[in-house]
Amino acid sequence: MKIKERIFVIILMILSLTPSTIFSKGVKLELERPVIPVLVKKQVNPTVKGTLIRVDKHPYTIRQIDVDLSGSTDLSDVLSVAIYGARKDGLIDTSYLICQPVRASRKISFTDEIAIEQDTLTFWIAVTLKDTVSLDHRIQVNCSRVKTSRGDLKSPDEAKPLRVGVALRQKGQDGITSSRIPGLATSNKGTLLAVFDARYDSSRDLQGNIDIALHRSMDKGMTWQPICKVLDMGEWGGLPQKYNGVSDACILVDKNTDDIYVAGLWMYGALDDNGKWIEGLNKNSTYWIHQWMKKGSQPGVGLKETCQFLITKSTDDGLTWGFPDNITHKTKRPEWWLFAPAPGQGITLADGTIVFPTQGRDKEGATFSNITYSKDHGKTWNTSNPAYNDVTECNAIQLRDGSIMLNMRDNRNRGNKEVNGRRVSTTTDLGETWAEHSTSRKALVEPTCMGSLHRHDYTVNGEKKSILLFANPNDYKTRDKLTLKVSFDDGMTWPEKYWILFDQYRSAGYSSITSIDENSIGILYESSQADMVFIKIGLTEILKTNKQEQ
Repeated sequence: MKIKERIFVIILMILSLTPSTIFSKGVKLELERPVIPVLVKKQVNPTVKGTLIRVDKHPYTIRQIDVDLSGSTDLSDVLSVAIYGARKDGLIDTSYLICQPVRASRKISFTDEIAIEQDTLTFWIAVTLKDTVSLDHRIQVNCSRVKTSRGDLKSPDEAKPLRVGVALRQKGQDGITSSRIPGLATSNKGTLLAVFDARYDSSRDLQGNIDIALHRSMDKGMTWQPICKVLDMGEWGGLPQKYNGVSDACILVDKNTDDIYVAGLWMYGALDDNGKWIEGLNKNSTYWIHQWMKKGSQPGVGLKETCQFLITKSTDDGLTWGFPDNITHKTKRPEWWLFAPAPGQGITLADGTIVFPTQGRDKEGATFSNITYSKDHGKTWNTSNPAYNDVTECNAIQLRDGSIMLNMRDNRNRGNKEVNGRRVSTTTDLGETWAEHSTSRKALVEPTCMGSLHRHDYTVNGEKKSILLFANPNDYKTRDKLTLKVSFDDGMTWPEKYWILFDQYRSAGYSSITSIDENSIGILYESSQADMVFIKIGLTEILKTNKQEQ
């Protein structure tokens, strides 16, 4: 990209995140219009943030707040509109209702008189959607005027329409404290399959009462079926569920057999700081250790030595799942401390080989990323050599030349602004050997967080084409500004003019991408607005400035 183009794109992004300011007699209004999704299944959705600032010491009264929804795709998508206050951090406070919800219409006037004596009042205009809304629709909310006893504050500009999404997982849903670690795939029948950690008692990682769970969608993500457990070890071996956790799901659809696999990491019991299995743990025990911490998982393949690599399979489009196959002794090198699936999605290669992205800790306890593959549709599995060290969560795709690209979370990026970027390696021999890609740690900035890589195939005028898609928090330090990026040249470049910011506020930031069909992709991600959100992005939006590709 030319320097002038780059500067122009950066200016546009800054402007889109900068509040607009309107002045009146002794009072000014700052309006912020964040890029966040408006969600089905969530009661209160913030859209526009207003901050009234008194520039002198005289009190005043808010007499009217005017809201305009006329730019929305379909007004019937919105049930009601309300106004809430804000917390100290500026985000919406749903316990502080300033103006009661009113039925949605093209133009709404809140006429509650509110006496203001403080220097600053921050409010949020929030909406509630119907239970079912097209994910292609947009919601546009404008604060067109705030009428005060000291004059009118009129907004001259309009907010950008906000994307509709689904709050697939929210805190406390189904009795689950926290839902984390998304994986998303599309079956050969077109069913969307969303897997995640169901963390029942706490939001923290293993060890804990954690199962791998699933939602299915038969209508391209607009509605989702109730929760289904995929990997749950219960009270295996006489230990309570909190010492039989399964985490970090990766889902893989075999494109040639219709079989669907989900891999997860099972932690049985716990090891002490010296790497020895602790006897006598029970439901009242409070000891906790992480498989990636200290000596939480150790050399060997036994249940009391190391975490276990499980794979379960569905042959009925994800409706039911078989008893898991423990492939630890078949794939883990005994000297490694840990061998585990990398969360997200696996792939099917052109020759029919199915591939899971994987990760682990080597004989020194240092982290690495690699792949695990099967050439006989899941009967046997093979593990590659590490692609790189001091890396973990990774995604794999097949490039046009047949090689496999592995895109990895790199611990060296954490807070590093001078040299920051995803580690990228490629292999032509299923991971026997690896070559670092020319873009490694140069192209895709990250705050050290799981990111998602996906190849989308489509056809234009009978010609087959493909693009690479990547999503992660687009920042070197903070898990915010979740952004979709596209590459037209197999990952050599990721032009900024195609970037799509889809959630600007801070969150846990993990994501997974799938092709819904040729014309659209779906992203399941850990959102600022819910534990997990599903959104749909059309191919025409992704390619909006590249007309020759459409």
